[in-house]
Amino acid sequence: MKRKQGRHSTFWHRHGLGLTALGILVLWIVLYSLWDPQTHWGSFFGNAVADWTGMVVMIYATKHLYEKGSSESKDPDPKLLREPLLWVYDHSLTLFLLVTGTGWIFLFARSAPDGKWGQVAGNIVSEWTQIVGLVLLTKHLIEWHSKESQNSDE
Repeated sequence: MKRKQGRHSTFWHRHGLGLTALGILVLWIVLYSLWDPQTHWGSFFGNAVADWTGMVVMIYATKHLYEKGSSESKDPDPKLLREPLLWVYDHSLTLFLLVTGTGWIFLFARSAPDGKWGQVAGNIVSEWTQIVGLVLLTKHLIEWHSKESQNSDE
């Protein structure tokens, strides 16, 4: 079977955002590993690890998971899912963030808060809190004139 050679059918076009963000995250992890966290650059790299971890999760989690009430999510095929699996599917993004966030909290609680990687874990916990908050808040609240709220402005 021959693949379409159009611009939108290339592997890079379909996966470039996630792979680039993942590559940048790896770069921040390597640089943070090499730098002293007590320096400005070391501190920056540690914050960048947390921020880009959140970005990578947002790219991949919102691509593959669903949150009921989100204008960006696709409706599930009702023939494929029945209760209680439908409820899990309807909230898979929030559930994923809560489970992985719990893991980050556990890791942070077990690490030295002033240690090199303890600071990063604390920043990732903060990042996860922001992401969960954004997911839950955007289900029920809108921002006037945003693309997602265009149907709600009427």
